[in-house]
Amino acid sequence: MFGRLGAPEIILILVVIVLLFGAKKLPDMARSLGKSARILKSEAKAMKSEGQDNASAPADPPAAAPRTIKAAPGDVAGARPVAEPSDRTAQH
Repeated sequence: MFGRLGAPEIILILVVIVLLFGAKKLPDMARSLGKSARILKSEAKAMKSEGQDNASAPADPPAAAPRTIKAAPGDVAGARPVAEPSDRTAQH
């Protein structure tokens, strides 16, 4: 039924798309589609490299500032630092 699309069918589909969305919105749609594709590609590449890094390197957490738990999104009055166990508490 929808086995092969020839040149006339593709042209007809493109004409329908232009009529539906208008010529002004098509460049913006193409730009946002390209941006989304680049983001997806970079995220996939980062996940792939992160997986390779995790497989080859031991899991050593980087030294960072203490984490903060917030009571609700945007609520800075209820924020408090989180006490994380140190290496000394694990040895006792």
